[in-house]
Amino acid sequence: MNHSIALPISEPSQAGEARRTAVVFASRLGFNETQRGKVALVVTEVANNLVRHAQDGVLLLQALEQSGIAGVEIIALDKGPGINNLDECLRDGFSTGGTPGNGLGAIERLSALFDIHSVPSVGTAILSRFWASPLPQDRPQDTLNLGTVCLPKTGEEVSGDTWASTQNDRVHLLLVADGLGHGHLAAQASLEAARVFRENAHQSPKEIMEAAHAALRSTRGAAVAIAAINFERQVLHFAGIGNIAGTIITPAGNSNLVSHNGTVGHEVRKIQEFTYPWSSGGLLVMHSDGLKSQWRLDRYPGLFAKHPSLIAGVLYRDFNRGRDDVTVLVAREETLI
Repeated sequence: MNHSIALPISEPSQAGEARRTAVVFASRLGFNETQRGKVALVVTEVANNLVRHAQDGVLLLQALEQSGIAGVEIIALDKGPGINNLDECLRDGFSTGGTPGNGLGAIERLSALFDIHSVPSVGTAILSRFWASPLPQDRPQDTLNLGTVCLPKTGEEVSGDTWASTQNDRVHLLLVADGLGHGHLAAQASLEAARVFRENAHQSPKEIMEAAHAALRSTRGAAVAIAAINFERQVLHFAGIGNIAGTIITPAGNSNLVSHNGTVGHEVRKIQEFTYPWSSGGLLVMHSDGLKSQWRLDRYPGLFAKHPSLIAGVLYRDFNRGRDDVTVLVAREETLI
């Protein structure tokens, strides 16, 4: 499952429900009792913090998979007062309100991966990840750190958006698809695009797009964007049809990726692949039109250097339209020491 679960948090009863939901979620992924307990503590801590200190608090849960091992990602987002002194909040023994975990420092210690970003008078985003068992040490040297948010329109049970990722030799391929409309029929179109993407991962983005165009004729159709990052050549190949936005962000500036108008599976006038320079220090952001296009990372001090999941969460928090399915995918080349 690559979709997120969004849990609004504004009162204590919702914090308790979030804890129960997270425990069931982790149990279904094969987490043992000890690991489920850690997940419960962290969700309790961040949810109670949202109740006490936040405005428009929301908790996102997402299933992860790496090297065949299941994981749980927790992202807490708010538009509250922010944190003026993160170092103080993270020190041992500091409590954000007397909750069972005894503060952000406990969350950091319990988590397999932890990150936080906060801007006074803007809000705070907290990332915590857990794995059902330890990840292997001999992971591939060329890979991407991914962060995603994929949620349905309010009132819909399923999202018409989806995303997918796969790696072929030293090339990492990414897809974001937005099925036309909303609900199950839109999801059918985007999931078909993801199926074609996986089955043709050995081909170029242009060739995958051509295969998707043929396969989606029996569906509503979709907006689709495909990126292929070649680590060895330090280039990114991109093919897009419809309103999936793509941007490469580096300290030197941004490059907006070119998509052509049309709907994959129906009317496509031209399928074209573009090539862009890729820097190992850069970010790739791809998103559906459920996210407003006015975002800029440089408005958030320090956010560029944060984990891609935290970046995706902040963009969702501040720029989701609230009346459409939304997918945000952020990728950064991972450097292993």
